[in-house]
Amino acid sequence: MSRIVAITGAAGNIGRKLSAHCVGLGWTLRRLDRSAMPGVIAADLLQYDDTWAASFAGVDAVIHLAGHGSQFGDWRMAQENIDMTANVLRAARRHGARRVIFASSNWVMVGYRFAGVTITPDLTPHPLTPYGMSKLAGERLGWDVAQQGVGFIAFRIGWNQPVPGNRPGPHMTMGRWGQQMWLSDRDLCQAHERAVLAEGVDFAVLNLMSDNPGMPWDIETTKRVIGYAPQDGWTAELDEAKSAQEEMARRSRALAADLEAQVMLSEW
Repeated sequence: MSRIVAITGAAGNIGRKLSAHCVGLGWTLRRLDRSAMPGVIAADLLQYDDTWAASFAGVDAVIHLAGHGSQFGDWRMAQENIDMTANVLRAARRHGARRVIFASSNWVMVGYRFAGVTITPDLTPHPLTPYGMSKLAGERLGWDVAQQGVGFIAFRIGWNQPVPGNRPGPHMTMGRWGQQMWLSDRDLCQAHERAVLAEGVDFAVLNLMSDNPGMPWDIETTKRVIGYAPQDGWTAELDEAKSAQEEMARRSRALAADLEAQVMLSEW
């Protein structure tokens, strides 16, 4: 059955991949990005404007990918990410979109990198950067819009590399953590297809990685809620140099956590 889907950030890495997948399914696309190009509507999502918001009218889903993608961006970028998401949700509600699918991020949970726990969607969020905080804020804004009748699914997306082939391997940064977040192109696309089609989901926050052996990320909830069926997986490989970097990162994080605790206990 055909669907009508709007995609923000349609010219980016994930946007291009999802656009091609939706076209292959025979779905009708309304693509938005910062600059106009063939088949793409120019939209400054920092400014609410019905000239772009009207493209959400009657769609089955808005896939919201647009935003500053740098994990190391500052608080200004975080604020703009939050503002863009708020405007997209306002437009979806005003123009009768059935559901919003939000590109959240693994960076909402990066504080658990060395915790040795299973990272389930209901585990307390632990972002360490403004970028991660902006994605967490987007999830909470989604909770509000879901109470007003617009379905909302947030994907805490792993690592889908913006390179041809998106092959996993030791070249990926952040050691074991980085490799175990790998998300193949076909798993990315299948999950979003299922998020558009899934029935009876009013609100959900879900992890989205491929089925990588040994990873801490729980994707069983994703499978159950939307029918996600990953086809790919990668076992992390660390050579001696990468293992040394991993241990250094572990020690640095432990030191940072101790300093954070001391600051919180001190008088300002």
